[in-house]
Amino acid sequence: MKFTKMEGLGNDYVYVNCFEEDVKNPSELSIRISDRHFGIGSDGLILIKPSDIADFTMEMYNADGSQSEMCGNGIRCVGKYVYDYGLTDKKDITVETLAGIKFLKLYIEDGKVSKVTVNMGAPILEPEKIPVNTDMITDGVDIVKDHQIKVDGKIYKTTCVSMGNPHSVVFVEDTDNFPLEEVGPLFEKHEFFPRKVNAEFVQIVNRKYAKMRVWERGSGETLACGTGTCASVVAAVLNGLTDDEVTVRLLGGELDIRWDREENVVYMTGPAKVVFDGVIEV
Repeated sequence: MKFTKMEGLGNDYVYVNCFEEDVKNPSELSIRISDRHFGIGSDGLILIKPSDIADFTMEMYNADGSQSEMCGNGIRCVGKYVYDYGLTDKKDITVETLAGIKFLKLYIEDGKVSKVTVNMGAPILEPEKIPVNTDMITDGVDIVKDHQIKVDGKIYKTTCVSMGNPHSVVFVEDTDNFPLEEVGPLFEKHEFFPRKVNAEFVQIVNRKYAKMRVWERGSGETLACGTGTCASVVAAVLNGLTDDEVTVRLLGGELDIRWDREENVVYMTGPAKVVFDGVIEV
């Protein structure tokens, strides 16, 4: 099977062109190829497929074989792949995902895509749609903002947002020294989140700049998470901590996020890169 390894701010996936390849048991394949010792090494597997309602379909699997609705860094790489590898010559494309159709604007330098802006759609704030366990919400809120949950005996205030997949955003004083390896797995599997959750821990530097670390469900800590960065900026705006347009520093680099509150649409801009092409026996 031919594949291409790509990364967006270090959030790396193995991409397969399913216009040419037939992938059977993608969940099992994702587990195998994601292994960084015995496989290719990645945060998961992304299949690029035909679509009846968009230009392309993106189907993604985490390193543990579970399927996710969307990945912001992953979809930017899909945009680069389909242009650089000749599947399209359009600079504005649509991609079908389990979180709906996403709209991508491709920026071209020297004949190849250098960065991509993704219309990530409207943030989902209704508790039952994120989803969170509404039985644990006692005050009947419409938005899960500053909700207190107990994790390993400590109380954390979380703002919950879905960008097609669920996110729990917690504001902290220092992301560099936050014990993510201990706290992240406990958030991911907390009973408040019936479909597990991606947990973001965010340090506000100023109203236009923030730092973030992320624990992704099914993958652990990753160098970047596009949907998580979008959710974090939405949460920061809801809490009055930042402006509507923020640059967020992740371990893998920076993303520019803008929440157009008039349109109620979140835009994400960032890089996408090819690491290498290869062939693997499956």
